[in-house]
Amino acid sequence: MRDTSLAESVTRWYESNARDLPWRSAGGSAWGVLVSEVMLQQTPVVRVEPAWRAWMERWPTPAALAGDEPGEAIRAWGRLGYPRRALRLHACAVALVDRHSGQVPENLESLLALPGIGVYTARAVAAFAFRQRHPVVDTNVRRVVARLVSGAPDGGQSTTPRDLASVEALLPDDAEEAAVASVAFMELGAVICTARAPRCDHCPMWSVCAWRLRGLPLPEGPSRRPQGYAGTDRQVRGLILGVLRAADHPVPASTVDAVWTDGVQRGRALAGLIEDGLVRAAGDHYRLP
Repeated sequence: MRDTSLAESVTRWYESNARDLPWRSAGGSAWGVLVSEVMLQQTPVVRVEPAWRAWMERWPTPAALAGDEPGEAIRAWGRLGYPRRALRLHACAVALVDRHSGQVPENLESLLALPGIGVYTARAVAAFAFRQRHPVVDTNVRRVVARLVSGAPDGGQSTTPRDLASVEALLPDDAEEAAVASVAFMELGAVICTARAPRCDHCPMWSVCAWRLRGLPLPEGPSRRPQGYAGTDRQVRGLILGVLRAADHPVPASTVDAVWTDGVQRGRALAGLIEDGLVRAAGDHYRLP
């Protein structure tokens, strides 16, 4: 018999403590959920929420985004980071119009076939937008399950088939209950069972947490440090994109040259942006696609 006691406890906590996020509203759309999941990849909620609201006001449907230039998606992406996600969202919107009459499909296989939509995002949309029973596993969920069930301090760097099976085994059989449990596990990891400063004294699972019962052991080996930003090609790419986003016309090369003094690094960053489809060259000028 399936043991759903952990899911039931976390769900009860979630129902009283969930953050009020706009993409979780009862009247929200599957498109809004999809946009939020793409934006939330590697970007905290506090930065995503205002960007999501502006995005959905401008492009409330896939057709609205597909009808605009991809460069406008990059411009609206602002400083959320990893702007290729904006291009992927635009390509996804085009595919939704071409393949699904502008609607986000409910079928998991159809979601997985969309450009820029991976295993996690497809399962998240199926569960959160369409209330289906799928294990939705991100860094937060891996960490929560590792601590609660196996007593490990974290859940590893990437999701494996074993992770999906472990989470699936915790979910209730009922699809709606499973969907709520999935977001509840994620919420617990985001606000309580965090990586660096878990709030164990506020955790509803404190009494049964295997990690706590083992004495809260630290991870073995060196801890991973966040990747630096200052002085990197990522910073230079961001500066170049910032200039192009602020302009409503092609920008001369001299203006792009002024953003960074190291010509070799600047050239490498610019070449990467062009290769990624984020920037287009027009003679001695540059613009968004």
